[in-house]
Amino acid sequence: MDVSAELVEIIILSLQVSGAALLLSTLIGIPIGVLLGLNRFFGRRLMITLLYTGMGFPPVVIGLFVYLLLSRSGPLGSLHSSFIPALFTPGAMVAAQTIIALPLVSGFTMAAVMGVDPHLRQQVMALGATKQQAAMAVLMEARIGVVVAIVAGFGGIISEVGAVMMVGGNIEGRTRVLTTAIMLSTRQG
Repeated sequence: MDVSAELVEIIILSLQVSGAALLLSTLIGIPIGVLLGLNRFFGRRLMITLLYTGMGFPPVVIGLFVYLLLSRSGPLGSLHSSFIPALFTPGAMVAAQTIIALPLVSGFTMAAVMGVDPHLRQQVMALGATKQQAAMAVLMEARIGVVVAIVAGFGGIISEVGAVMMVGGNIEGRTRVLTTAIMLSTRQG
């Protein structure tokens, strides 16, 4: 395989893995951010603390966590299926990157929702909207912040090396992505 074909393959895999992880973290993270931004409930402070802690976790720690979960002796090691990936596969890389991006997407979405004037929700509900419709109105008002949340999540995972290397390896033609290919190339001089 020539260099340009190999590079295209690496770029495509990088975009597939990071795109899938971003999609999952967006589908899970935006509702969590809206829930935390709009509601007061028992355990909310703990959830926010866990969210902020997740934002500060080193990616290699997340990689180690996913590695231990998916290893043969780990709790999910014997359950490999379409929902639980095996180690050293793109699926394991997606799982690690999703865990890395989820706190970023949720936290920035929560901050964007909390930045919307609280009277907007009251006005929309006074006009007869349901709680879900009011939440959607607030989310639409916070859309720039939500886009920032998604971009931050993507930036956090597309540039990630540690977790990807730990759970996916750097297997040529199977799990080599841009960050691991760059690391390999710089090590070779």
